[in-house]
Amino acid sequence: MPVGVPKVPFLNPNPDPEPDSAVEELDSMEEKAIWLDLFNRLYRQRLLFLGKDLEEEIANNIVGLMIHLNIEDPFWTQTLYINCIGGLVIPGLAIFDTIGFVTPDVKTVCLGIAASMASVILVGGTVKQRCAFPNARVMIHQPRVNDFDDRLSEVGFEGETFLYLRDCVAKIYVQRTNKPDWVVTVDLERDTFMSTTEAITYGIIDGVYIYEDEDEENLWS
Repeated sequence: MPVGVPKVPFLNPNPDPEPDSAVEELDSMEEKAIWLDLFNRLYRQRLLFLGKDLEEEIANNIVGLMIHLNIEDPFWTQTLYINCIGGLVIPGLAIFDTIGFVTPDVKTVCLGIAASMASVILVGGTVKQRCAFPNARVMIHQPRVNDFDDRLSEVGFEGETFLYLRDCVAKIYVQRTNKPDWVVTVDLERDTFMSTTEAITYGIIDGVYIYEDEDEENLWS
């Protein structure tokens, strides 16, 4: 196994005929294994990760992976794990729209925190498949000028465009949580932090993963 880089073995899904003994089988598996970067290996299992600030590069990578995996198998559920404090509005909307575009269900899972635009992506997952780990946190607020990374003048944003995007984000929360417009508007005026229980009540997620014991699987609460 390579040293210094997190890599894991990936076996050919169409292996040669089974060997005659367990020892030969282990040797055969080691020889045939292809060592892949950890995340590349997980991508093959439809496990995607948003673990850094939302910018164009990470958003484009996730969008590209989702579309590629959709082409490979349009029925295999994709899972997007989120631990992100937010970032730029338009890259976040690109991921949100792609979740609705691809054919398979997209499960969104918050571990750590899903704040700002990351919470928009979290709430955008397939209904009944939006979840979080017990100690995760969710934070919502309205887009701010610095969410455009001080590029308003470069791309010709005007006040009307900024207000449009702010209303777009607010409508997403209203549609996905079934909260009244006025409730969402008030809550977006400030940084509104939620526990997992509060996020369920608000309608951002549908359940929480709990771990019972070694003999039980992860369950919804």
